[in-house]
Amino acid sequence: MKYIAAVGKYFIMIWEVFKKPTKWTMMRSLIFKEIDELIYGSMGIIIFISFFIGGVVTIQTALNLTSPFLPKSLIGFATRQSVILEFAPTFTSIIMVGKVGSYITSSIGTMRVTEQIDALEVMGINSLNYLVFPKIIAMLFFPFAVAIAMYIGVLGGWIAAVFGGYAPSGEFIKGLQIDFNAFHVTYAFIKTLVFAFVIATIPSYFGYYMRGGALEVGKAATTSFVWTSVVIIILNYVLTQLLLG
Repeated sequence: MKYIAAVGKYFIMIWEVFKKPTKWTMMRSLIFKEIDELIYGSMGIIIFISFFIGGVVTIQTALNLTSPFLPKSLIGFATRQSVILEFAPTFTSIIMVGKVGSYITSSIGTMRVTEQIDALEVMGINSLNYLVFPKIIAMLFFPFAVAIAMYIGVLGGWIAAVFGGYAPSGEFIKGLQIDFNAFHVTYAFIKTLVFAFVIATIPSYFGYYMRGGALEVGKAATTSFVWTSVVIIILNYVLTQLLLG
């Protein structure tokens, strides 16, 4: 019953977010601020991890293709499929949960502890719209970060294959082109948009409704990371069944 009540409270929060919007002049600056902090500020870690993930996938694939009858182009094919279908959208989202989700929970939770949210309500401002809506809009730009993660992941795989001596450049690129299905990219972006909404809202829920002091802010950030990751993993399974099954 506790979890059902929490889910109901979460959906009520989502409804309240879109009621009584804040003035656009103020909201615009909030949105740009959140884009800078949530998306642009995360690009460094996304690029770094994507590059090495692509390289690792390539090396592991090459080491398992021991038969001389299997073409080296399969290394590029496996790297492309792994990066586009799973590693770029899902793995990057889990990274964002740890970095962005924890930041969202702790920042809103700190405002709750210091009674800044109460002050917003006293001034007649819809605090949920003011705090959560800019984060939702900012996270809608997350697919652009995932697109870069796809490119960097494949680039890392190509560098690992060519300079590691696992496959010639031409064979690797040929593998990237084998049976390419454009819908796989669309599928990855659909997943990313769903994950982006989850990353923006679940950590906000734990931060907004937390009670206590500084210690509880840390606990709320940890709890939000766990539950957001769980929801993303479940949604990843459901969306894969719906879109690719």
